Amino acid sequence: MKASVLHPPAPPTSTPRDFLLWGARLQWRTLAGGLVFGVAWMTSLALVPWAIGRGLDAGIVADDRQALLRWALILVALSAVIGITGAIRHWFAVQNWLDGAFRTIVVTDEAVTSRGQEIARQIPVGDVVSVSSTDMERIGGVYDTFARFCGAIVSYVVVAVLLLRQSVTTGLVVLIGAPVLLGLLSLIIKPLQRRQAEQREESGRLTTLGTDTVAGLRILRGIGGEAEFVGRYAAQSQHVRAAGVRVAGFQAALDASQTLLPGLFVVIVVWTGARSVLSGELSVGELVAFYGYATFMVFPLRTVTEMVEKSIRFRVAAGKVMSILRIQSDHPAGKADQVVDPSADLSDPASGARIPGGRLTAVVSARPEDSAELAGRLGRLGTESTVALGEISLAELPIRQVRDLVLVNDPDSRLFSGTLREELSTGQAIDDDRLLKALDDAWARDVLLALPDGLDGHVEEKGRGFSGGQRQRLGLARALAADPHVLVLIEPTSAVDAHTEARIGASLAQSRRGRTTVVATVSPLLLQHTDHVVLLESGRAIASGRHAHLVRDNAAYRHIVLRGGNSE
Repeated sequence: MKASVLHPPAPPTSTPRDFLLWGARLQWRTLAGGLVFGVAWMTSLALVPWAIGRGLDAGIVADDRQALLRWALILVALSAVIGITGAIRHWFAVQNWLDGAFRTIVVTDEAVTSRGQEIARQIPVGDVVSVSSTDMERIGGVYDTFARFCGAIVSYVVVAVLLLRQSVTTGLVVLIGAPVLLGLLSLIIKPLQRRQAEQREESGRLTTLGTDTVAGLRILRGIGGEAEFVGRYAAQSQHVRAAGVRVAGFQAALDASQTLLPGLFVVIVVWTGARSVLSGELSVGELVAFYGYATFMVFPLRTVTEMVEKSIRFRVAAGKVMSILRIQSDHPAGKADQVVDPSADLSDPASGARIPGGRLTAVVSARPEDSAELAGRLGRLGTESTVALGEISLAELPIRQVRDLVLVNDPDSRLFSGTLREELSTGQAIDDDRLLKALDDAWARDVLLALPDGLDGHVEEKGRGFSGGQRQRLGLARALAADPHVLVLIEPTSAVDAHTEARIGASLAQSRRGRTTVVATVSPLLLQHTDHVVLLESGRAIASGRHAHLVRDNAAYRHIVLRGGNSE
């Protein structure tokens, strides 16, 4: 796929018009191709009535077989041009739709990835989900219709010129009547746009409610709260239905107008042309051509109204997308030109902890939340992180560079639906041998064997088909397969049995040898394999050293590790 789609520059967030032009600049080649073939296609269609009229007058009325054959061949040639240009135009239209829609998903995904926490605080989940299900289609639809819209304008001008050359009166009817029709249609557009925006808001709230309900379904069943949420969902569904009914009235009026008004227009044009024939101003062939023009004019007028309708939907959809893109990251931009030594020591001024580079370090605390907070600061998961890697503060680096350097894996890592290979590789180009080694190091080979298709086996959403221990080991395997410079693990073995935990500790020390690895744990089965241990008390580092030395010399450490961390 094109780089302008996979890696587009930052879009403007000022107005929908600027957002539209931004996308058009990035796909100008396919838009230009669609324009050329769209104009050629509709212009060829517009010339068919002209060729038929000339054939009638020159061939049938004048009883000239050669002229009739000549105009018949011209009609065949026009038909061939219509078929070829129509097919190519359609290809460009589909390509334009795909580029516009997929680019919208890419920039939204980029925003959610880099500013996810802040977006979650300001925008309902349903609005974000709707971008990939509804809004991207509406944004792509404008680029799809562009070629036909340009063809409609050009063909309208061509028909108007032909009409004026044959009959000024009828030509003026066409030139004046078409803008009047569009003016009448514009009376419906503003109210329709407002009601579509209202429906979009209500639909987003319903999606958010449904997402929250599904995520907490087991808890709801446990506390007997299903009826309450069913009632809320039903009530919000009625709000969406009511908003849809309000939209439907104006949408129906617009759809009916697209048929009624052009139909009236055809009647007026034909009636005017018939009077011109009776007065001798037009020939029989020209009258037939006029009828063909009038019938054809319905097509470009419908295309124009379709473009107007899609533009309305585009404005609503682009407004939603830009509301996501406007949210600023809670992480500073950082300096991209700094050279970082990934094997350097990590230091956390907030706790006073120092993590030696290239070694397996454990963080131990009687309060698990203190260890988790330190782990979060090491990965710069919050705005308050002052952790430094060597002499460089992580806060001074671009957040994407930090994410490439440091990977934080919590015990409840989310699993997504897809194949096991996709689950473990997370979009990276990781070969199967590396994935299998990661599964072995996490002692999760049993999960692989349980799937009939191995790495191609299907993983259900949230890993519902696996036990808690299997899900945790898959999350650990995924983190090991990523092979980051700095790996931070929060309670990576809290859901596995002691025998497996000891094995994971040994393989973790071996597989991560020479790479900086931090484990937040109080398990002796893991601690015995570490190179270094940092002991926290009330969020501050009070001791450090090897596990065996701390067990022997530090009573607080000994109490936490040997009693399971329940000291307070």
